[in-house]
Amino acid sequence: MSFTTWVALVALFGAGGLTPGPAVMLVLASAFRYGFKPSLLPAMGVASANVFWLILGVSGAAVLAETYPAGFLALKIVGLLVITYLGLKTIFGPIPNLDVNADDAPRRALLYAKGFGLQISSPMPLVYFGTMLPAFVDPNIPLLQQFGIMLLTVTVTEMVGLAVYAYGAQSIRQWLRSPRAARGFNIVIGTVMIASGLWAVLSTA
Repeated sequence: MSFTTWVALVALFGAGGLTPGPAVMLVLASAFRYGFKPSLLPAMGVASANVFWLILGVSGAAVLAETYPAGFLALKIVGLLVITYLGLKTIFGPIPNLDVNADDAPRRALLYAKGFGLQISSPMPLVYFGTMLPAFVDPNIPLLQQFGIMLLTVTVTEMVGLAVYAYGAQSIRQWLRSPRAARGFNIVIGTVMIASGLWAVLSTA
């Protein structure tokens, strides 16, 4: 992979890591409730699920979509339904309890599983991994070498983006102690989750 191609890859996934979406909303909510360090566990789950999408993208997800369009569409719809459920649950669910802290957080495995499950079922990665990533693959360079570079690049950019959101969440923690503000936050989070999932499906249709 050439340096210019790698820079383009960093720009693409760096922007993706900073774009509000389901993964960002999950990490933000975890940071608000439990603090910075526990919120990195769902972020690690998201990064782990990206390995699957990376393998799918490098192996030619775009070709798969053309060969089995109905199955590909069904996969996106299932992901959208999951995102919609989580979004509505956030909108109409209880407001964040800011009196809890890291000691009250669920088991590490559960926080990690939330991030992994969300990313593995989300239609969002299809935008980056399924339709864009194959463009960065050079058939004249060993595939394993390219996969290693992409894996490291995608993981670092994803974790940095999510960590930025998690750290910034603490600065407005006190603002959410107002029930009205907390309810508004839930509505925004749920709406962004649903909208981002819908955008991912429509943009890859």
